[in-house]
Amino acid sequence: MSTRTIRSGAALAAAGLALLAVPAPVQAAPTPTPSPGATPVTRAGTSFLTAAGIAGGQPVRVAASTGDYLYWSFPAAAGERHEITATVSFPKSRSGASTWTMEVFDGLRRRQSCTAGAQTPTVEASVGSVSLGCSLRQVRSWSEPWSADPLPGTYYVRLSVAELPEADLGLPIDVELLVGADRQDSRDDGELKAPLVPPTQAGTVLSAEPAAQSVEEDESGYLDWLPGLGSRWIWSTVGGLLAAAAGVAGFALTRRPRGSRRP
Repeated sequence: MSTRTIRSGAALAAAGLALLAVPAPVQAAPTPTPSPGATPVTRAGTSFLTAAGIAGGQPVRVAASTGDYLYWSFPAAAGERHEITATVSFPKSRSGASTWTMEVFDGLRRRQSCTAGAQTPTVEASVGSVSLGCSLRQVRSWSEPWSADPLPGTYYVRLSVAELPEADLGLPIDVELLVGADRQDSRDDGELKAPLVPPTQAGTVLSAEPAAQSVEEDESGYLDWLPGLGSRWIWSTVGGLLAAAAGVAGFALTRRPRGSRRP
């Protein structure tokens, strides 16, 4: 076997190993497009609890102010890949550059990483708008407890400004946001017991003042309160009486009779 043949075989083997070492490209979700006939959402929440609910393909158009924290929530099922895009427009001129950020959290409010997209772009004062994006990882049907893999449930999107001149705080902005979902096969050989949805137990709102208590309720309350108060005052009174009796008895034993005379 010639030296040239040996070198050719080694080169081919090295090329094969290199091809095997190259990871397969991650398939991102397609660019989201509004669903036909979807009703636009014109509001945003200011916290996780007040996040405005949206669906895949439902456009969002909100008028807000620079410095506001805007929250939206959307459902995610196993096997889905989500692509989130947002555009912030500036109707008025600004004094300096600003940096904007888009963050995504799961039902446990764990921040989820984005595989692609501009999460923290910086826009100059002369530019009239800025675009943000986030491609989430595929939602899994189950995961280990210590893992931070995306799981089925409710997801939250938070849009805010990270850095800006103080003079630009409070200026009006127009926000457009869209969430797209691409369904793919999920072969995790497992199943999540329940979606990651935070438990919310809202309280009862009182629409009127509580009615006045009846005489029986007042007497019951007085009787419930009396034993504790009575026992405290009874022991204090008994102790005072015993102390007074001991003082009188001691005085009577030590005082000298009035009719006694000296020898």
